[in-house]
Amino acid sequence: MVQLGNIKSVSVMLAIIGLIFAGVLMVKKVKGALLYSIFLITILGIFVKHPDGTPITVLPTKLVAIPSFEIFSKTFLKLKILDALSLGLITIIFTFTFVDMFDTIGTVVGLATKLNIIQPDGSFPKAGRVLVCDAVGTIFGALCGTSTVTTYIESAAGISEGGKTGLTSVVVGILFLLSLFFWPIATCIPKEATAPALIIVGFLMLEPLLKINFSDITESLPAFITLVLMPLTYIIANGLVFGIIFYVIIKLLSGKFKEVSLTMLILSVIFILYLLLK
Repeated sequence: MVQLGNIKSVSVMLAIIGLIFAGVLMVKKVKGALLYSIFLITILGIFVKHPDGTPITVLPTKLVAIPSFEIFSKTFLKLKILDALSLGLITIIFTFTFVDMFDTIGTVVGLATKLNIIQPDGSFPKAGRVLVCDAVGTIFGALCGTSTVTTYIESAAGISEGGKTGLTSVVVGILFLLSLFFWPIATCIPKEATAPALIIVGFLMLEPLLKINFSDITESLPAFITLVLMPLTYIIANGLVFGIIFYVIIKLLSGKFKEVSLTMLILSVIFILYLLLK
């Protein structure tokens, strides 16, 4: 159940402090505000302890270490394609594909909107390349036996700091590779330090809401349903599914047939069948 947590908790208090600190730095237009917030809470966590007596931030015994590839060797190319082709797994494969695809689409559209590159018709330049890169990442991650390699909404943090081109992603990728050797430092950063950054990312993604025409219920109500269902169901795709279904139904019942594209109509039918057969 979604409810208010324990405000008196040390973890919650640290997260609130980090959130306020990051917010103030952003008001002051300080570059790297989120990183400074993470650094501050990580330092404070050294002197603050959990109820069981363990410190929030557990200092590493070493700064640099050679990564272990033992687990990687056990998962790399350990696929069983023929087993996945059984009838019992078809529904699961379809569901995973569906969720991954629309999670990506929702994330990409949100990030593109933040970049102000969305065209009047809802498209943006070279959108196909983004989806191809995401698909390649998903396949490569599966071959390696990792969780899905996909587009993450945390990219909004880089966009807010001024990252506008693919060079940003290249630099981040290089830093991720270097982090393999500095994993002792990365593992000491507590969730209380990263939580404020994630909250700020969510805040940054709300800006496109200003472009919603709230005077038109056929536009604003589906948008509201999309917005609410994403956090309540913990899945971006769920918000998109119900948002599209409501959009098409309300438009059609309101007599605005010309505003519903063939693509949206087909998607709504597929989504309804998906929900009924789920």
